[in-house]
Amino acid sequence: MTAPAQTRSPRTLGVACGGLAVAAGLLWGASAVEWLPGRTGAQIAPSLTGVALLALAGVAGVLATGGALRRLVGLLLTMSGIGQVVGALLVGLGLGGGPLLAAAGGLVLLAAGALVVVREPALPRLGARYAAPGDRRAPRDPDRAAWDALDEGRDPRIPRQTADPSRRAGLTPRPERAWLA
Repeated sequence: MTAPAQTRSPRTLGVACGGLAVAAGLLWGASAVEWLPGRTGAQIAPSLTGVALLALAGVAGVLATGGALRRLVGLLLTMSGIGQVVGALLVGLGLGGGPLLAAAGGLVLLAAGALVVVREPALPRLGARYAAPGDRRAPRDPDRAAWDALDEGRDPRIPRQTADPSRRAGLTPRPERAWLA
């Protein structure tokens, strides 16, 4: 028995992209907060700014890719989130709110990346609505189609025409007269 077809969920894609944006904001904020007197998070843990930018780039990566490549982007984001949580907790134990903010950003990044990895088949793809399955043609403006048919020398009121104009009207071809040549 085959699995039922999953419907594409733009809401899940929005949650993943929103989570990545929130993670970027938390990590960026953690880099600006003072962890020690006179030292910010960016000075103590320089990776915060880079991981924040990675989370923002992850939004574009999740939106622009699909299939295995999107799962790879999600896996990269998940692993970065794990590394950020572990790093923030190891470096910042007992240093106050800055490391907790960085750990929270890492957790949100981890969750958003895992959501992309697990739910990738249900996420809509960029430009998928424009992909034509099979031989389906886009609907045309009937007035424009009539003018195009006239430009090509066809009568738009006749639905099917053959290439031979004599067959179109049910006529038999006339033999050429040699004396006209």
